[in-house]
Amino acid sequence: MERRKFIKLSATASAIALTPFEMKGIMEMQEIKNCDFSGRRLVLINLDGGNDGLNTLIPLNQYDLYSNFRPTIKVPDTGVNKYIPLDSGLAENKQLGLHPSLNEFKNLYDNGKMRLLQSVGYPSQNKSHFASSDIYMTGNDGNGWGNGKTSGWIGRYMEQMYSDELGNSYPFAVQMGNVKNSLGFHGLHEHGMNMNITNQDASGFYSVINGLGGEAPENIPAGTDYGIELDYIIETDKLANIYASSISNAFNAGSNSVIYPDTNLSDQLKTVARLIKGGLQSKIYMVRLKGFDTHANQLETGNGDILGRHDVLLKELNGAISAFISDIEGLGIDDDVVAMTYSEFGRKVAENGNLGTDHGEVAPMFVFGKAVEGGVSGINPDLNEASQENNWQVETVQYDYRAVFGTVLKEWMGGGESVIDQTFFDYTNMNSFNDSTVSEIIKTNYKIDLGCINSVKDEVDTENEGLNWFASPNPFFDNITLRSDDDIEKATIKVFSQNGQLVKAIINANYYNGMIRLDLSNLSSGIYTLNILVDGKNPESLNVVKR
Repeated sequence: MERRKFIKLSATASAIALTPFEMKGIMEMQEIKNCDFSGRRLVLINLDGGNDGLNTLIPLNQYDLYSNFRPTIKVPDTGVNKYIPLDSGLAENKQLGLHPSLNEFKNLYDNGKMRLLQSVGYPSQNKSHFASSDIYMTGNDGNGWGNGKTSGWIGRYMEQMYSDELGNSYPFAVQMGNVKNSLGFHGLHEHGMNMNITNQDASGFYSVINGLGGEAPENIPAGTDYGIELDYIIETDKLANIYASSISNAFNAGSNSVIYPDTNLSDQLKTVARLIKGGLQSKIYMVRLKGFDTHANQLETGNGDILGRHDVLLKELNGAISAFISDIEGLGIDDDVVAMTYSEFGRKVAENGNLGTDHGEVAPMFVFGKAVEGGVSGINPDLNEASQENNWQVETVQYDYRAVFGTVLKEWMGGGESVIDQTFFDYTNMNSFNDSTVSEIIKTNYKIDLGCINSVKDEVDTENEGLNWFASPNPFFDNITLRSDDDIEKATIKVFSQNGQLVKAIINANYYNGMIRLDLSNLSSGIYTLNILVDGKNPESLNVVKR
């Protein structure tokens, strides 16, 4: 297939480069009445460490083989710790048993509010936690970094999908459960679109952030790396104050309708529900349950005893998800929330000698919510694939994780085809994930009609990309930094107001270590277009927001 052409955010023909009036006109032309999906939210639940799918979902049609591979750590088929049969109406090769700690998952399935997907992964599985997590968060396939090694799929999606909302007082995404900011939130051009509130009291988050920095230096040396970086820190701190204020206000305005279990994941999801109820407009939330790297003591004693680390983790997951789904129903926001789990990889079919399992390849995913089409996607993993020659692995990927996430972003969140192509693209085979959506994840009456999707159809060939300029922070207050991948010495930058008036020109702006610092403190608050010209290159444009 020929290389697909798709929208490029910072090129002159792209949506972000259009003037606000042009953007507004395009949106109005493509908008269809009664197609408001702006209130929809996606909650991502990271099962950090590599969840053991085979003890989470026991393949009943291969139970004898499963038991042979796992004589000590298997989930038993008799006794008080017996697996929970999922659905006797499924085909034989889909017959599953849930881990006995997942009793509430069974209830959600029976009520049509849970879909599970078997054998999710990517083509060339990397079994390093760090590398596989980066692959999952950047949207790559293990064969290369075609989608960008330093940008994440969530960030790319947000900067395209919500570019017209740039400058609002809320972060596009909120992260909890991990002090390290996820690579997934780093856009190709924009940074600082999310807020990490790990270990914070959301009700007082603004007051905590607002009191951190003290007074910024009055004299910042111009034309130096130090000055540029200091400007960036100051501008980012100002933006963090605004985001923190919106989070605190939403938390204080929100509420919960149920009592959650006293666990870390429950606390995270409880906060998510309260923030959404309180009116926070953030689109994507990420929470984390860590500890799934169960090389040892996955079970305590074996031989029918399910107690151990994996049991504790699944109990926490079971209770937190159940409470969250009940909460959003009680709060009346369940029409607008979908949640889904993911893990960087699965575990081997064969147990090891330490009552545990080692790094594997594919793993199941769960999707929850009122809008979810309940059921099972895919068949049970074929345990006959596992052998000493392939290190006891199931290698067949039934669902590429990019197709799963892409489906939810498209059919639930409203991403157009060009947006999905920029978010995920199969660079190895030059295929679009628009052509491989998993149609049964979202109920038909909740799927967004293609005619409702606000998506600019202008296309440019990615072979003819320019300098890939981006601005940070954006929005900004006084100073903004431009960065480019190319090695240049000087550039001419013209700043145009919303009505097309030239308000500032910087001729032969100096370029220091890949950065140009612009002092735009004299401009009024609003949206501006920067026209960037470098000798021998076509001019490029991008929009920025001054607060």
